[in-house]
Amino acid sequence: MNSELNVDQSTLVNAWQERLPIILKPGDRAEVAADEGDPNAIRIHIDAAGRQDYSFDFQCTYVDSREVKVDLVDVERGGATTDERNENIQGMVGDYTRHIHECAQTLQQITHH
Repeated sequence: MNSELNVDQSTLVNAWQERLPIILKPGDRAEVAADEGDPNAIRIHIDAAGRQDYSFDFQCTYVDSREVKVDLVDVERGGATTDERNENIQGMVGDYTRHIHECAQTLQQITHH
């Protein structure tokens, strides 16, 4: 039985902002914001560690109180949109997607009552 998400967006954003940087690799920086268009979604911006200057934008939508759907919105390198089909980028996207799912699981104490 799926249960609806019954946490307001700002509580969610704050919890993610606190927890996600702990889950990411050292040096990666994350910013979490409310998704203006969807009360059950948050936007996640990650600046990857390292000299390659990659940044990733994800939309993370709560399907229900336990499960999230993660969509890659954009990948930039040095501030310019880049081709996300590159193998290296695909690997990074896979890692970040896993980290985001992991973060959602650790936050179930606030999203799943």
